[in-house]
Amino acid sequence: MTTLADPTVTVLETTEATMPAVRSERFGVHLQGDGVDVVVSAPFADRVWLCLLDEVDGDLVERRVALMPRLHGRWHAHVPGVRAEQRYGFRVEGPWDPDHGMRHNPAKLLLDPYGRGISGGVALRPEIYGHPVDDDLSPLPLDGPDERDSAPYVAHGVVLPDSPGGGAANRPGTTWSRTVIYEAHVQGLTLQLPGVPEHLRGTYAGLAHPQTIEHLRSIGVTALELLPIHAKMTEPALQQRGVDNYWGYNTLSFFAPEPRYATRAAQQAGPAAVLDEVKGMVQLLHEAGIEVLLDVVYNHTCEGGVDGPTLSWRGLDDFGYYLRDGSAAHRYLDVTGCGNSLDFRNHRAIQLTLDSLRYWVQQVGVDGFRFDLMTTLARRAEHVDMEHPLLVALASDQVLSGAKLIAEPWDLGPHGWQTGHFPPPISEWNDRYRDCARTFWLTDAAAIASGGQGHDLRDLATRLAGSADMFAHTAVPGGRGPVASVNFLTAHDGFTLADLVSYDVKHNHANGEDNRDGTDDNRSWNHGVEGETDDAEILAARRRAQRNLLGMLFVSAGTPMLTAGDEFARTQHGNNNAYCSAIDGSDDLRLAVDWHLDDAQRDQLATVQHLAALRRDHVVLRPWRFRRPDESRSGRPTLMWFEESGEAMSLDVWHDPHRRVLQKYRVSPDPTDRDVLVVINGAPNEVTVTVPSVDQRFELVWDSAWERPEQGDRVQVAAGQSFTAPGMSLRIYLTA
Repeated sequence: MTTLADPTVTVLETTEATMPAVRSERFGVHLQGDGVDVVVSAPFADRVWLCLLDEVDGDLVERRVALMPRLHGRWHAHVPGVRAEQRYGFRVEGPWDPDHGMRHNPAKLLLDPYGRGISGGVALRPEIYGHPVDDDLSPLPLDGPDERDSAPYVAHGVVLPDSPGGGAANRPGTTWSRTVIYEAHVQGLTLQLPGVPEHLRGTYAGLAHPQTIEHLRSIGVTALELLPIHAKMTEPALQQRGVDNYWGYNTLSFFAPEPRYATRAAQQAGPAAVLDEVKGMVQLLHEAGIEVLLDVVYNHTCEGGVDGPTLSWRGLDDFGYYLRDGSAAHRYLDVTGCGNSLDFRNHRAIQLTLDSLRYWVQQVGVDGFRFDLMTTLARRAEHVDMEHPLLVALASDQVLSGAKLIAEPWDLGPHGWQTGHFPPPISEWNDRYRDCARTFWLTDAAAIASGGQGHDLRDLATRLAGSADMFAHTAVPGGRGPVASVNFLTAHDGFTLADLVSYDVKHNHANGEDNRDGTDDNRSWNHGVEGETDDAEILAARRRAQRNLLGMLFVSAGTPMLTAGDEFARTQHGNNNAYCSAIDGSDDLRLAVDWHLDDAQRDQLATVQHLAALRRDHVVLRPWRFRRPDESRSGRPTLMWFEESGEAMSLDVWHDPHRRVLQKYRVSPDPTDRDVLVVINGAPNEVTVTVPSVDQRFELVWDSAWERPEQGDRVQVAAGQSFTAPGMSLRIYLTA
């Protein structure tokens, strides 16, 4: 939609609906026979209108249809004569009583919470606020609602037909044990990717281009996890600073895809073409054997705190949708840090979430979801309930229980950290794995280099073995299994892998917040110089540190996740919170993946390709369950630990923070596969290591001391034989 300065809104007609919706149980606006069925929830409203919008000479003309009330707060109608591509919204008349969570204001055009297509965006103007604000958008001390019409300045819903995408029929169906996740931003991944045509770069279509797919497959990726693609609105505070929410964790619509990630041709053709491009992306990725996971943000909306704009949910049912402070209905209980939190004690919030998830699976064809701040979705206000109705529904729903479901298992509220506590079939981002890997290879190493000491080896072994302390305990023997642990070293928020080994502290000045934003708990080590350097020794140590971390990721039991660009040492120059960019797009390249690689980056890419191939080819590296010791085909325990002497780890050694060598031996459950021996030396010096007496011979298949895999010497060692393990190294041996 193109809006002009001070456009007008002309109401052509107002009519009363005379026919009920054919399917009154189905929320949203859906084509039905000679028109559309309309169903919306507004339980405290006195009247609700469907507003059909058209543009004439830059101004809006509006036809209003008063909907019919129904039980349980639903308003509905069948409206004949409405066709696909029609723009629309809702207006609601009802109590204006902010002190009791009532913010009905018929002057504000509301986006359908179930709208699958949107036209236009939200202009940051006083008119979009339900309450009076000044020119700086600060609340005015006035009673009553703001009476200016918001219709010209907000996004409009667009009627779209139901049409399942082809991706829903050709899912790869990758098992968890074979899954390798790759987290990426739609625009950032391909904006500079050579081989992708200019008009496809930074778009949904660009993600499915053969050049993108070839790269993903070369590093063993089986699932592409996309940062939010739900339609978004940048927070007013950011817009006032002239920056855009690049990551997109500020949802405007839980059904409509973000139009700006579509090709220019699709954007010009309209919402149906944008949706088709998303569906086409999913289908092409499926044909390449790659699943699509969406990072979804159901914990809050873009309407912000109580002083935020009125765009959709707030105008329909502010009291029902948003979690309140128990002592005062006019205050939100913000457990997300984003101004508001959806209230998952409310049936409509639960239903909206489930309906949205099913839509993306059934109609668009995606394969799963990563839930941002998922603890919020399990809340009953300040109490977190792992038998919450939403979680029960995810586990029992015929559509969703078969999707890949991944929790970010924390939020900012009371009892918010819940890693290891979610029920099946939900997997979880394992932040304890991330912290352990960084601590062992970086902060412990830094402490030792400066004359201090690190930690003992117990937590390292637990994370390498699949974090049974968190994922082995449910009502079912064996729990959710190691695959429920999504192991990661970095993610979109935080340092990149290259920055993790190059910076001690964050450098977020480009974000415009005086370096206050972003975490200070990085567990990083710059190896002696902060940031860029030409010191060859430091650069070599940094490359080794990255290979150690990557090697640990691929030999650990669990589901590995890579962040886009870590496979070739992408840098954000010390920014550990690169969430925003210039609103005019002038610095998008700063945040995009840079595909122009030097020799060292190409070496690291080859390393990741080699490690991914090892994991793919050997089932011993990807156990899907915690096996009992007596299940071993060799008669020995399925998993054994040894110190550098080749002797079994003793209690004293496990608890000794000065011991930095660990040997992990795992028996493959497949008699045609090979067993694995992983040798870790976290000491800065070379250490003599003796091979444990578990098999006759082992072949060295990877050593983190190798700059490039094909340059290494594939030596063999026998049981009881000693060899020298380089300082700060990880070696992978397979039975010969």
